[in-house]
Amino acid sequence: MKKLFERIKEKYRQFCLWQQRPYQVAPMSHESHQCATCGTRYEGNYCPRCGQSAQIGHYSFKKAFLLFLDVWGLGNRSMFRTLRDLLLRPGYMIRDYLQGMQMAYFPPFKMFFLLIALSLLVSTGFNIRMEDRLEQSQELFSAGLDDAFAEQEKRSSDTTKKMNAEEKEKEKQREEINKKIEEDSKLYSNKAYEWTMKHISLVTIVFLLLFSVPLYLFFRKGPACPNITYSEFFVAVVYSMNMVEIVSIISNFLCLSFYLEMFYYLLIVIPVKQLTGYSYWSTLLRFLLALFVFLIVLFLSIFVISLVGSMIYAFFLK
Repeated sequence: MKKLFERIKEKYRQFCLWQQRPYQVAPMSHESHQCATCGTRYEGNYCPRCGQSAQIGHYSFKKAFLLFLDVWGLGNRSMFRTLRDLLLRPGYMIRDYLQGMQMAYFPPFKMFFLLIALSLLVSTGFNIRMEDRLEQSQELFSAGLDDAFAEQEKRSSDTTKKMNAEEKEKEKQREEINKKIEEDSKLYSNKAYEWTMKHISLVTIVFLLLFSVPLYLFFRKGPACPNITYSEFFVAVVYSMNMVEIVSIISNFLCLSFYLEMFYYLLIVIPVKQLTGYSYWSTLLRFLLALFVFLIVLFLSIFVISLVGSMIYAFFLK
């Protein structure tokens, strides 16, 4: 048992060393080649004139498949390497990318939009149960709104029972107005949800752009990257979101519970910890503080917008 534990410990140590080791580019070939496309004689892996690979060889089904993937932006080997490293060494990979190793990894924003498209495909039926999980999500959202308004109506009904006739008449008028407001609120809320899901990539980018501001304030002086700029940190946040999106796609493909989705975002702590060099506890605390600041600002903004909207609505209703 002790030997098994030591073996596992050694494997974990080797894995940690592998995580921190940057990607190693294959050595350049010194064989002489003549490019089949432009006829240039050269040494190396790629033609310096037109960029064609020296390993062009005979046409095969494997090459046909890679060409098919290339049409969708997936044929580059860096896509598969990026997927692997985002799952196994996300923060170290992001640091390598920010330090200039950009040809080794798939671009963050291009990858983000591809993953959003794949996520929508999986959520609308391309999963093991052939379920439309977007429709189910909207039904849960609508049911939550109905429960909230039903609870509000129940409290209002209990209050009305304790009133006299005159007060009940006034309360009835108020209830009619409130009912109209509730119906409009449900309609606008459902439309807002539909619009959000239709423009999910835009909404997510704006969300990340806003959330990355308090995150940057708490993590800009990390031991491993003390001079990181906001633009670099935003790229790191997009890559981290790509990692979360990969996990979410796997979850949706397996049709796991919707309630797991909220916990996936805590996975951002892993790449941020590896990137900045803070301990896990310090990273988690800073992340929660940044989230708290972001939510306070968001709720205040929503409250002000809702208050102004209600005042305008009440004014025209009169």
